[in-house]
Amino acid sequence: MFSDLITTIQQIGLEKIFLLLMAPVFIVCMTTEFFVLRRRQQQTYSAHETGTNIVLALSHAVTDGIAWAVLLGLFYGVYQHRLFDIPFNGWTLLLLIVLQDFFYYWFHRGSHRIRWMWASHVTHHSSQTMNLSTALRQSLTYPLSGMWAFWLPLAWLGFKPEHVILVVAVNLGYQFFVHTEAVRFMPRWFEAVFNTPSHHRVHHARNPQYIDRNYAGVLVIWDKLFGSFVPEQERCDYGITRQIHTRNPITMMFHEWRDMFGDLRRPGPLRTRLKHLWAPPEWVRPPE
Repeated sequence: MFSDLITTIQQIGLEKIFLLLMAPVFIVCMTTEFFVLRRRQQQTYSAHETGTNIVLALSHAVTDGIAWAVLLGLFYGVYQHRLFDIPFNGWTLLLLIVLQDFFYYWFHRGSHRIRWMWASHVTHHSSQTMNLSTALRQSLTYPLSGMWAFWLPLAWLGFKPEHVILVVAVNLGYQFFVHTEAVRFMPRWFEAVFNTPSHHRVHHARNPQYIDRNYAGVLVIWDKLFGSFVPEQERCDYGITRQIHTRNPITMMFHEWRDMFGDLRRPGPLRTRLKHLWAPPEWVRPPE
C-alpha cells in the first residue's frame, strides 16, 4: 500500500504537469477568442474580470491539490476493497472516462439541487458574461462541499486512484473549451453526443427555461437520458437568479455559505432549519 501511495503522489504531480502543459493552450485560446470577439464587435473580456477569474482558478488549484493529498488514504482504503482488478489499457481507460463522466453528471446536478453543494458551485455561475476565462472562475471550497466523494465509487470498482485523478483533470480540461460564444454550433453528430459551447451556454443562462439544465461534462447523452437537456434557442442571459454585484473574490466564494448559515440560524424547528443545508437553493421555509 505504501508503494501505491508513493505512485499516487507522483501521479498527482503528473496531473498538475498535465494542467501546466495545458495552460499555454488555454492562454492561446483565450487570446484568439479575444481578437475574434473584438473583430465581431462582441467583446466580453475585461481586464478586471479576467484577472479575477485567474485568481479564483489559482486558489482553487491550491486547495484542490491539498485536498487530494489529504484524501489519498481514503481513496486507497476504498481501493483495497475493490470489486475487480481492472488492468490499465486503452479499453479500460475509455471505460473510466465514460464512468467518470457519468459520476460527474450527478455531481454537477447535485451542485445545482443541493444548497450545500451550490454554495461552492455558485461562484462559477456568478459571471454575467461567457468566454473561455469564465471556465477558470472556480471556488476553493469544492473539497468542503464534497466533490471528491463522487469519484470514490470508481476506486471501489477497481480503478487506481491515480488514474481516476488524471481522468478528472482531463474531463475538466475538456470543459474549458465549451465556455465560449465565439463558436455557435458544432457538427450535428457532435452536438448529439458531446457537450458543446451551445449546450453549455444554456447551462450558464438564467432564462427561466434554461435554469438547471445541461449538466454534461463531456457527454451530453446523460442529460438526454435523465431529462435535463434543453437545446439553445433564445439568447442566453448569464448569471445567477440572485445576482451579486461585487469585484471581491472572497465575497464571490463565500456569499452563499454566509447566506445559507444565516438561514440556518433563524429561529424555528431544528429539522426545518437543517433543511437549508440539503434542500434546493430556491427553497424557502413554509409559513409557521
